[in-house]
Amino acid sequence: MRGRVSGIRVSIGCRLRYSFPQPTPLIALLNVHYSRFGDLERADYLVTSPSVPRESYRDGFGNWCTRVLAPAGDFCLSTDGIFRDTGQPDPSMLGARQHAVQDLPYETLVFLQGSRYCDTDLLSEEAWRLFETTDPGWPRVQAICDFVHGHVRFDYMQAKATRTASQTMAEQQGVCRDFAHLAIALCRCMNIPARYCSGYLSDIGALLPHPPGDFAAWIEVFLSGEWHMFDPRNNKPRFARILIARGRDAADVPLTQTFGQNTLTEFKVWTDELA
Repeated sequence: MRGRVSGIRVSIGCRLRYSFPQPTPLIALLNVHYSRFGDLERADYLVTSPSVPRESYRDGFGNWCTRVLAPAGDFCLSTDGIFRDTGQPDPSMLGARQHAVQDLPYETLVFLQGSRYCDTDLLSEEAWRLFETTDPGWPRVQAICDFVHGHVRFDYMQAKATRTASQTMAEQQGVCRDFAHLAIALCRCMNIPARYCSGYLSDIGALLPHPPGDFAAWIEVFLSGEWHMFDPRNNKPRFARILIARGRDAADVPLTQTFGQNTLTEFKVWTDELA
């Protein structure tokens, strides 16, 4: 991984094409998160083909959502923006401390509870067995990420939309969302608020060959009064990580949610460094 001292420009975007047998409502979460708007050199506006009326709103987690009624037949959603990044790897704060539950801000408490894919009730006993003797705070979260990274085998062919954290623990395989769900659940079991993040993650600085472009999932945990990023899938600093959405788990932040039968006919994602 090469070091960087100056900013970089990254072309980001996606194209998702569907075939619908009839007009179908659809919600998309495909735009860069509002917290990174200031880093957009060219906004990643959502474009539909054919063009249809759009209604945008913020969900309960502050994510930017777009609602459309997709027509029958071929329908395409796309974004295309330019993002300015610091060019620095993911930050770390090794001394970040863990809060006692009674001292946590009320808005973080929802991220201590079990959720659709993070079934803490089934993992609590094992989590305490594995991590009770680790130092609380950053070292404990890193120990959890080290465990998940080593315990789960990454395999695109093993993606499963219904897999929970406990199932990932048992099956020891999955994709980035499964790594994230397991790490989140284990953190919550250890009384550390943790939330799910989705977005772009470039291959800048990574060794060739690069896998096909895709969206990524990682986690954020609440330590020392603020949220900190961890990536149990890659488990090492990366460049140009660009947030799209946050929630309790993947159920809160689907890239698209369709309310009817459909076939995904094209899926393309890019994060390319520009000269």
